[in-house]
Amino acid sequence: MDKKNALRAGAVAAGTTLMMLLMSSPALALTRDDGDDPAPKLSVVETLGLYVAAPIVLFLVIAGLVMMLDKSKKQV
Repeated sequence: MDKKNALRAGAVAAGTTLMMLLMSSPALALTRDDGDDPAPKLSVVETLGLYVAAPIVLFLVIAGLVMMLDKSKKQV
């Protein structure tokens, strides 16, 4: 019985996803709306800095603070 229920749930999920994809309309991103003010494009260096370097630096800062402020006794 479990196989039958799992198959039914999978079919319902797949059908729902397919219907949502088919019924959704395109975003029409090429048509400008009133009040649309796009920002200037980012260069490759700015994009890499924002989406690659900044998260890595932020992670390292947080990890460093956690390690420095750790008050537990070190085990040898």
